[in-house]
Amino acid sequence: MNNRSSIRQNLRIGIFIILMSFMTWNLTASKPITVALVYTVTTPELKADVVREIREQVGADAKLLTYEVPEAFEEIKRTGRVTALPTAQIIGCYMRAIEEGADVILSICSTVEDIAYCAQDVALYTGIPIIRVNEEMCREAVRKWKRLAIVSTFPTSLAPTRNTLEQVARELGKEVEVTEVLVEGGFGMQADRLKALITEKIQKEAHNADVILFTQGSMAYCEPYIEEKLQKEVLTNPYFSAKAVREALVRKWLLPEE
Repeated sequence: MNNRSSIRQNLRIGIFIILMSFMTWNLTASKPITVALVYTVTTPELKADVVREIREQVGADAKLLTYEVPEAFEEIKRTGRVTALPTAQIIGCYMRAIEEGADVILSICSTVEDIAYCAQDVALYTGIPIIRVNEEMCREAVRKWKRLAIVSTFPTSLAPTRNTLEQVARELGKEVEVTEVLVEGGFGMQADRLKALITEKIQKEAHNADVILFTQGSMAYCEPYIEEKLQKEVLTNPYFSAKAVREALVRKWLLPEE
């Protein structure tokens, strides 16, 4: 084959690849992207923040499948640990979302973060990503800072978030110092009272930390107040988890790269 023929053949291959990519994009773009949102317990503020961030990252026309599994959280709260029953309930919910056409699953409760981690092999096998609510937030914190204060209104949310931070730190070859702060009784509290309670509970730890991480999306609306009050950067998971959802959809060719 002479050089001119080789060039023509390479051009044909290149054009074929471009056409196939265009056809694939048209086929995937013809139906709305479906995002499954898996909650355990919720607040109106949590749902509003999650939906707003997902629509900003994925698009206003995305189809949202919403699931709530409060019984899983109540069982973990009762026993103080993640047992077989809530694990089965949460993983069963992931499977239902896949059956009902989800393109990606966002597992929103930080208490069940370790369950979502254990389900990653299923996500890879089915081709339906399962996004852990705190993973991308933790990744951002580990990239930039060393002394990390994690804040929660539930004791069951602290250990899974610490686990995620330590896992991400190992992956990135970083050392981190993690301080846990429990704001007990704060879940569902009236907004002004919760802001005041968080401020009171974390003042000392905030002074010694480089950044504050709220482990629960239900605390996200407190972020601007706490940042201004304590003059310390605060990370919350609705934004970072929605960003991770978008990145997963880009990898599946369901969204274009920015």
